[in-house]
Amino acid sequence: MIYFIEGIQGSGKSTLVEKISQRNAGYRVFKEGYYSPVELAWCAYVDEETYQKLLIRYPDLDIIGNTYPEDDRRIICYTKIMTDDRSFYQDLEQYEIYNDRKSFDEFSSIILNRYSRWNGEDSIFECSLLQNITEELILYKQFSDDQILSFYRKIKDALADKEYMIIYLKSDDIRKTLDQVRRERTDENGKQVWFEMLKDYFNSSPYAIRSSLKDEEGIITHLIHRQDLELKICKEIFNGHYLILDSKAYSDEQLDLLDRS
Repeated sequence: MIYFIEGIQGSGKSTLVEKISQRNAGYRVFKEGYYSPVELAWCAYVDEETYQKLLIRYPDLDIIGNTYPEDDRRIICYTKIMTDDRSFYQDLEQYEIYNDRKSFDEFSSIILNRYSRWNGEDSIFECSLLQNITEELILYKQFSDDQILSFYRKIKDALADKEYMIIYLKSDDIRKTLDQVRRERTDENGKQVWFEMLKDYFNSSPYAIRSSLKDEEGIITHLIHRQDLELKICKEIFNGHYLILDSKAYSDEQLDLLDRS
């Protein structure tokens, strides 16, 4: 069985990943930013020529130890490389597949090929099926809900030979959820660094600019829409392959039922 843990930011995905992994000894756990056979968030996706240039440009950083080969590409988990040189992260970020850095055809081909070719071993994935893809398609590709549903039908086809379950953590009060997580994710000086990054990411997106949405109210409007859409994807596309839990309010009994499913 494969578990995809999904939900909006702050819904408790990381905590649920830990709980399910404790119940499933031997399962591989793939968290956001780590190397994953299906997800590329916070990873640079480069060809061999670019990879060699990066090794020369940053000879003192452990790029090799955080790189994974896939066919003619190299996947660099650059956020796992420790350095005080902030320009390194800015440089590597440009090689991600998100934030409209790839055409939709390129983006779609990469996503579908990786889902299709993956061997489907027992695994637990944190936000590797819905969050990052729907954010890309809403905020940067500016797809309609119907277009996004159509793309997820292709993803379902790519997963057809695998046993999987989507566990979606539904937030009933998105404003409260966002407020809580922004207060939790602060630096040593109490500055809400994570939320400032989220605002910059959202405000600069074509969707936000076109819709005249920005800052906290714009993000909340977007997250309400995104959660509604992701729940629709679960119900209409992945029928029989999902379980909805109340964010941070589910019981051990519900997880017991999951273990027997």
